[in-house]
Amino acid sequence: MDLYIYYRVSPAHTQALHGKIKALQAVLQARFGIVGGLKRRPGEQDGRQTWMEVYEHIAPGHEEEFGRALERALDDADIAALIDGPRHVERFEDVATCA
Repeated sequence: MDLYIYYRVSPAHTQALHGKIKALQAVLQARFGIVGGLKRRPGEQDGRQTWMEVYEHIAPGHEEEFGRALERALDDADIAALIDGPRHVERFEDVATCA
């Protein structure tokens, strides 16, 4: 399972947000072995940037545990105070090939 999480952020908060996201991704990597990615859509829209966190290859059976740990880390880092609006979570899984 892969998670793609996107949200909007004011340029005034990008430096603080970047540091907090990278720190919580390091904690999640140490705990789950999942290397988190952080991306930004080029440019701005309505004075905001769109950022995306990417967490790939979450092992089957660990999706809920990882999700809970991610939510706790976000709350502990007070990420909601640095973004505009909700975080949108998209889940994708690999397409199994037919034999």
